Amino acid sequence: MEMIEKLSLAGIVPVIKVEDAADAVPLCKALSDGGLPVAEITFRSDAAEEAIRRVHAELPDVILGAGTVITKDQVDRAVNAGATYIVSPGLNPEIVRYCQEKNVPIVPGCANPSDIEVALSLGLKTVKFFPAEPLGGLKLIKAMAAPYGGVTFLPTGGINEQNLNDYLSFPKIVACGGSWMVPGDAVAQKDWKRIEDITRSAVNKMLGLEVRHVGVNSGTPEQSMRDAQTLSRLLGWPIDEHKNANFVGDGFEVMKVPFRGAHGHIAVACNSIKRARWHMERRGFTFDDSSIIMKDGKMRAIYLKDEIAGFAVHLLQK
Repeated sequence: MEMIEKLSLAGIVPVIKVEDAADAVPLCKALSDGGLPVAEITFRSDAAEEAIRRVHAELPDVILGAGTVITKDQVDRAVNAGATYIVSPGLNPEIVRYCQEKNVPIVPGCANPSDIEVALSLGLKTVKFFPAEPLGGLKLIKAMAAPYGGVTFLPTGGINEQNLNDYLSFPKIVACGGSWMVPGDAVAQKDWKRIEDITRSAVNKMLGLEVRHVGVNSGTPEQSMRDAQTLSRLLGWPIDEHKNANFVGDGFEVMKVPFRGAHGHIAVACNSIKRARWHMERRGFTFDDSSIIMKDGKMRAIYLKDEIAGFAVHLLQK
């Protein structure tokens, strides 16, 4: 899997400055436990190289990058320490070519169309947009994306939990970088639990998981209608009859024929099926690829392999 695709599935790239290399492992573990096994450790401190080395050695599953890389020496130090990709604040063709010679993925910072054209001339398809909010945010990214259809963006700078999904809703954005999961006072106090909680909140916000409806296996068309009428009378919701099921409002799908799950199924809506699947697989769940439902060339739904309490569970694209 290419590095950009990994970052896209993670969705959020924590950008962190480590002043004390001893903090790097517990900090990255807190991020990982909160749902983000990703870290861009910036060369804004003298501890960066050692921090990368320690995380690489002790947390090998973390997708580890080096940020604020502006010299060849920093590229070498970062890669030798264990960084698997490089991020730079600006676009320096010399640094880009140096990384390409070493076969190290690099995402350079671009702030305008001229930067993007230089990036394209270097064979790059994904660029960092920095500093995102001060430059014009999502509005400017959309404007620049129009003439450069093959370019994707990783915006960083001013992004937080409140505007995160605005950015990620634009398909040309692969992921967002941010440091709000790692407040300076939490690091100073070594409050790793607080960082874990903030990270988990960010992941939950990004995935946008919500129960969309519950499917009930009534068994026969006649029983389905009786059950639907009972639910409708109870809740005051209308019945919408379909070929294989009776819907009661938006909350219940009462099946006319036997379907997945001993008792029925639960539909969980999400902002991105691919991203939600990646995060859920990290939590130990597996999916049934034969269950994928496509619509207009895009994945509409996919089921978990195993039932939960007698219910099949599927993700549903919002």
